[in-house]
Parts: sequence; C-alpha cells; structure tokens
Amino acid sequence: MIYHYIQQLIDQALVAGLIEKTDEIYARNQLLSLLHLSEFPETERKSAVNPELIPDTLEQIVDYACKQGIVEDIFDEKEILASKMMNCFMARPSTVNQKFMEKYQQNPEAATEYFYQLSKNSNYIQMKRIRNNIEYKVPTDYGELDITINLSKPEKDPKSIAREREVKANASYPNCLLCIENEGFEGRIGHPARANHRMIRVELSEQTWYLQYSPYVYYNEHCIVLSEKHTDMKISADSFQRLLEFVEKFPHYFLGSNADLPIVGGSILSHDHYQGGNYQFAMAKADDDWTFSLSDYPEVSGSVVKWPMSVIRLRAKDTGILVKAGSHILDKWKNYSDESLEILARTDETFHNTITPIARKRGEFFELDLVLRNNRTSDEHPLGIFHPHADVHHIKKENIGLIEVMGLAVLPGRLKDELAAVEDYLLGQEKGTVAAYHLPWADALKAQYGDNVDENNVRAIVRKEAGKKFLRVLEDAGVFKRNEAGRAGFERFITSL
Repeated sequence: MIYHYIQQLIDQALVAGLIEKTDEIYARNQLLSLLHLSEFPETERKSAVNPELIPDTLEQIVDYACKQGIVEDIFDEKEILASKMMNCFMARPSTVNQKFMEKYQQNPEAATEYFYQLSKNSNYIQMKRIRNNIEYKVPTDYGELDITINLSKPEKDPKSIAREREVKANASYPNCLLCIENEGFEGRIGHPARANHRMIRVELSEQTWYLQYSPYVYYNEHCIVLSEKHTDMKISADSFQRLLEFVEKFPHYFLGSNADLPIVGGSILSHDHYQGGNYQFAMAKADDDWTFSLSDYPEVSGSVVKWPMSVIRLRAKDTGILVKAGSHILDKWKNYSDESLEILARTDETFHNTITPIARKRGEFFELDLVLRNNRTSDEHPLGIFHPHADVHHIKKENIGLIEVMGLAVLPGRLKDELAAVEDYLLGQEKGTVAAYHLPWADALKAQYGDNVDENNVRAIVRKEAGKKFLRVLEDAGVFKRNEAGRAGFERFITSL
C-alpha cells in the first residue's frame, strides 16, 4: 500500500497546485529517498482526488515509516518526517515571494489568498487538527464574542516529553519559534518541524519584516508579521507606523500587537511581532460610546469604544498624523496614575502602563485602536489587578493578549470534557464528575435554570454561560471599569490629553 499512498499524495499535490506535471518524477524520487525505498512499481491512480485529504495521506505514510523503523513513533519525529515530505512539493522562498508579488500587482487580496492556500495545502497550516476546535458565538451587550475551545494541538506522550527535556538544554538554533531561521528548518525534539514553512518579505518603515500564517489559525487568514531581528517586543511610535503601513499595503487585513509587558502581553515577548488577518472581531464592530477631539491634532477624530476593556479609537485619513496622535496618547498613558482606580504608572523603576494597539483601514479612513493596559499585582490579585480574577480562572486564567482583547476567547482544551460534566450535572447526574473548581459555578447554574434544562438546551446553556465568564474576563482586564467611577476616571485621562 505504501506505493499507493505515495502516488495518492503526488496526485493530491498536483490538484492542489503545489507542483506541475513536470515535477512529478522529481517529487516521487524525493519521497522514495525519505522512505528508504529504491523502486516504484506501476501504481493505479484514482480518478477523483481531494487535496483536502493530504493530512490523512501523510498520516498513512508516516504510520508506514514508524512500522519500518524509519522514524520512532513519537510526536516530534513523525512531524519532522511529514514536514519533509511536504517540502518535496514546495517551491523555494524566492519563487514563493516572486509569485506573491506578481499576484499583489493584480491586487493585495489575490496575493494573500495565494499564500494562504499554499500554507494550507502544504499542511503548514494544520487544518485537519484545527477542525477539532469547538467554536461558537455568544451574544452580549457588546456584540457577539467568539469562543474557541482549543483542541488543535495534540498532547505529547510521556516519551516525547522526556526526550524533549534531554535535548532542550543543548539547542539554541533557531533562537525562538518566530525567528526567520525557522523557514525550512527541519525541526527537532522540542522544536516544531518547519521544512515546509515559507515567509513573505514585506517592507515596513524601510525594514524587512516577514509575513507568515499561524500553523494553528484561530480565525480567517490569521497571520503573523515578525521582525527580521530577534529583538524584544516594544510598543512605540515605530509600532504604530508599521501597523498602519501594513494595512495601507493590505487594506483587507487588520494588524495589531500584543502589549510589551508581562501579564498583559502575549506568550512571546522576546521577538517583536504582530498578528492580523482577514476577520472582523466584535471589538472592530463596536460603536463609539462617546467622542472627543485632541486640540493638537484637529485632523484626528477620537472616541472611547463601547467595549468591556478601555479602548480609544483614533480615525484619520493621514497615517502620519495618526502615528503622532497615538504616540502622544502612549506617552501620556505610560506616566499616568489614578490611585482611586488602582492605576499606578510605576513602582520604583518598574513601569506598569502600556498599550495593545490595532490598526485597520475602513474606506478612506485609517483607524488606530489603543487598548489601555496595566500589569500591576496586589495581595488580593497576585496574578494581576487588571487580569482575570480568581472567580473566572476555572474558565480562563491565562494572559489576555491581542486576540482575546478583540473578543475571541481561546480557552483550554480541558474544557471540552469539563463542560460536558457540568451539562450532565445540570441534567440531574451526581456532581462527582464535575471538577472541584467548577462546582460553585455549576451549583449557581443549577439554581438559576432549575427545571428549565433538558437534553435539547443544556449544551447551549452551558456554552452561553461560559461565554459570559469570558465577558467577565474582559471586564476584569479593563483599567477604567464601565461604571460611574470608571467613566469619570476615563474622562479625567482624556482631559489630560
């Protein structure tokens, strides 16, 4: 059967446009070499070929390789082989970039559509695994929040984890998961396989930045734009300039940055990068709560967004003036304190205030959203005053980064089974299967819904209530709360501008 699977993979690559007919023998020989095979008997070809089944064919071939002892049956080694096999069908980075620019001359959407399809067809974007995620929307006063229970990343077995510990201490190339040296990198135990990985070179502020897609996309065309150099995340006027320049080049995308401080920042603060894509989050759709003007920047219209976190939206036709206005707000916020609301700019030499910025183009106007963040901790809230509080940790405890800020909850995979146990409890089963940290919530739901729960609505109820918990997460992360004191505090800050 191995020859059948090899031919099937080649046919799928042909239909997907990864290779041309003239590349077939070359690609076949590359695959034979990886699988330690020295012949290829005549093999029947199927008339109907579905390129979306490439991941399934890869699994069949990798399974063969494990049985033959070509690779060990552990996660990372199997991933490395699968990535190498797909690299047999991939053009070199120079060719991919050239084709991208040819498409860009038609229009930016054609270019990104080409690269997105390439990244999916090459199995760099793990679409089969992504389909395992549980995704739904929850209506709120702020629009529909997106909820994702993340099931796409497979759990590693103990053998893989033990091997990773052995290897990790001696490995330093690439420096991190975002470094440009990942392009075409074979991978190793503890570092993802990237042989089939390609990046697009994009000039931003007279520097080369690199566009790629997330291997586990959380929304349509979820992209990453990363610095050529391995430098720390830093929010500055240069950040605003690059974000706006990018959306000027790709007006169908938004682009934003995680904040640059621990607790309120993203998972990788050691490499400057942005995230964007072709998707409109609830925050982007949110209305203005109230508007203001900046005396030094009359061309800019400002507003506070109706959103559970504290968001300033700036609009202008000229990106240069937006950068200046945004920088003015950033500089003011970095040094702003309001002790009545527990907002302190610094403790000794440690700064606490920063911004999560997001840029987009809407018609003739550019928009720059500035989400005010503060990373202070206290005895009552040791993980962060403006961080999910303890009573919502059973649903979401991790940092609130760019994606969550905009209204998409990336919730841990454990919730799949844990929420199912809460459903069973609401239907009358014993509470023994409910995780202890969910019990107070589950009891509250039981009291709230009583006999109005049945098998037809229980899942919708539990998912909706989990979504409400995420709304609470966002409210906890807001520096100016949406109450009378918070509104007055926000007005004081706007006046200071």
